Amino acid sequence: MLSQAIGELLPSAVGVALSPVPIVAVILMLATPRARVTGTAFAVGWIVGLSVVSVVVLLVAGGADQSDSGASDAVNVFKVVIGLLFFALAAKQWRGRPAPGEDPPLPAWMSTIDTFTAGKSFALGALLSGLNPKNLALTAAAAASIAQADLSGGQDVAAVAVFVVLGSLSVVGPVVYARVAGEKAARRLGLIKQFLVDNTAVIMMVVFAVLGAKILGNGYAGLAG
Repeated sequence: MLSQAIGELLPSAVGVALSPVPIVAVILMLATPRARVTGTAFAVGWIVGLSVVSVVVLLVAGGADQSDSGASDAVNVFKVVIGLLFFALAAKQWRGRPAPGEDPPLPAWMSTIDTFTAGKSFALGALLSGLNPKNLALTAAAAASIAQADLSGGQDVAAVAVFVVLGSLSVVGPVVYARVAGEKAARRLGLIKQFLVDNTAVIMMVVFAVLGAKILGNGYAGLAG
């Protein structure tokens, strides 16, 4: 059922949306002189990258439907592996968190965002959404859930669309808000950016732990059933 598939992919979509680095990047772009162009291009690139990876992974996982128990078991084993991987990443984030009073490190490319063109912003958005290891794992888990639901072609498209829309809210949202609120948005977005920068490690640790438990539980339940 479509509703069941959407319910299964919701945690993965939320996990994709809760990506501090892309949110900080788009907020920084919105503070540059070319904010309208680069911010929009980044958001479009994010959507395109996430959509392409979702479709590709779904096509690869398409043979794992409920009528093929062997393929379905393979998908469940894959979920268990992803769940365990996320637990390992949660531990890594916790161990690597900045010490009290220490400034969290940011990617070097963020210091050059004010020089980005529309094309570079689009490419960065697509890269961070489609080729980010966390997003790849979450997209694979979501696609596996869709494949297991044994939906029609139209329902597959609808499920992927829901996943992409939800996974893009945190990136598209600031762009839309900046356009609607204008100068008033700068201060509020700046506060959000600073919070994310200061708490990235803790946020990602929680995200990995919660999603790891959910995906691992789903995979184990599928194997046990």
